[in-house]
Amino acid sequence: MKATAVVFEDRERAAFKQVEVPEPGDRDVVIEVEYSWISIGTESSFFRGERISGEVPYRPGDPWPFPQVAGYQKVGVATHVGSAVTHIKPGDRVFATVSRIEGMFFDFAGHVNPAVTDGSQVWKLPECGVPTIAYAGAVLTQVGYNCGSRPPVERGEAAVVIGDGLVGQWAAQTLHARGAAVYIAGRREERLRLAEEGGYALPLNARAVDPADELRSAGVAVGIVVDTVGSLETFRRLQPLMRHDSHLVSAGYLGENGAVDIQTLRGQEITLHTPSGWTKPRMDETIRGIAEGWLKTEPLITHRFPASEAALAWELITAKGSPALGVILEWQT
Repeated sequence: MKATAVVFEDRERAAFKQVEVPEPGDRDVVIEVEYSWISIGTESSFFRGERISGEVPYRPGDPWPFPQVAGYQKVGVATHVGSAVTHIKPGDRVFATVSRIEGMFFDFAGHVNPAVTDGSQVWKLPECGVPTIAYAGAVLTQVGYNCGSRPPVERGEAAVVIGDGLVGQWAAQTLHARGAAVYIAGRREERLRLAEEGGYALPLNARAVDPADELRSAGVAVGIVVDTVGSLETFRRLQPLMRHDSHLVSAGYLGENGAVDIQTLRGQEITLHTPSGWTKPRMDETIRGIAEGWLKTEPLITHRFPASEAALAWELITAKGSPALGVILEWQT
């Protein structure tokens, strides 16, 4: 079965081309894709050849994982539903994670259309008036939700999110919805402004101030730190401000530099959380949060490209000082 896809042919080389996908089986849903959302952090590390699987960094001698069709999130319309799938019917607007593909380094794919997807990885979207595009990044939104839902929250306690990217924004939104007083530390003024104007976090501009010094001066005792970018150095500067029985959520990709000295956590009885991946219950809650409006996705979309121009999207994403935050590929242009 023929499809089109965004293929990483080699390091730092993306192309839009025809590919082969399997014929659908009884457990599959075929989706005519409308939008897919680029996961800049994860996909960039594959694009640069920094890792060979989800959490495994590339080491000299490893086979390069190319060609591959990266990505893991998209929305569209179900056009065919296998006989064993009961929760989706043809014509439903749906969200899907990874789909099946042939002839690539990995047998799963993200940015592909039509998308032949196991029914367990397909969600019917709520009929509540929220635009379909709002759900296009739901796996990544779920990562932020997962970060923000892990630690217990006492109403009004201070939570610091390290990183002003998408995961940081959604972690901050989740913590705010649960009653925390959230600070978001980052280096991009326009992203920090999104959080402040959205009403879910106070900004800490790390280009202008040391977030730890700023909070120390304000007398803030921190109950939760969520690291979305893999900056253990920033956590260590914040750690003296953390109260007894506080929480560290570590979600940033650390490669081979992720050593945490547990003994240094023990004195404050800091609980370490290490969220990863997605599960059906968390996806269900994330989609519900988008439908209810407390998980905000559309304000974070900064760029949209026809899927056929994905190479241009990657030029933008990898440019020094890129303004890209939420990047959407449009498949029906």
